[in-house]
Amino acid sequence: MDGVRIDKWLWAVRIFKTRSRATAACKGGKVKIDGHNVKASREVKEGEEIQVSLTAFSKLVKVKALLHNRVSAKLAPDYMEDLTPQEEYDKQKMNRELNVEYRQRGEGRPTKKERRIIERLKKYKF
Repeated sequence: MDGVRIDKWLWAVRIFKTRSRATAACKGGKVKIDGHNVKASREVKEGEEIQVSLTAFSKLVKVKALLHNRVSAKLAPDYMEDLTPQEEYDKQKMNRELNVEYRQRGEGRPTKKERRIIERLKKYKF
């Protein structure tokens, strides 16, 4: 086994939920190896570092082993090493906390005016 398609590997180690999403990310320039955008058909080899740009978050992983079939979430770390800096995880956590809105039970859906206010507040970055 010399190499595996990058879209298949990203799907197999559960970075993407579906293989078609992994392919679309490759086509959209969201997946890079050595700073270069890669096509979905590029073969990945052991030891390569892959940078994946997810929504508001960039993940850096190193290929430990190749695999063709999807594995369980518990086994995924056996095939990749997560090199993502802690700052990225902190940034993701902060975004998640800031974008949460809470409504009391029974208040119903926000009115058009309330929704516009909520959207305006969400665009404001601290």
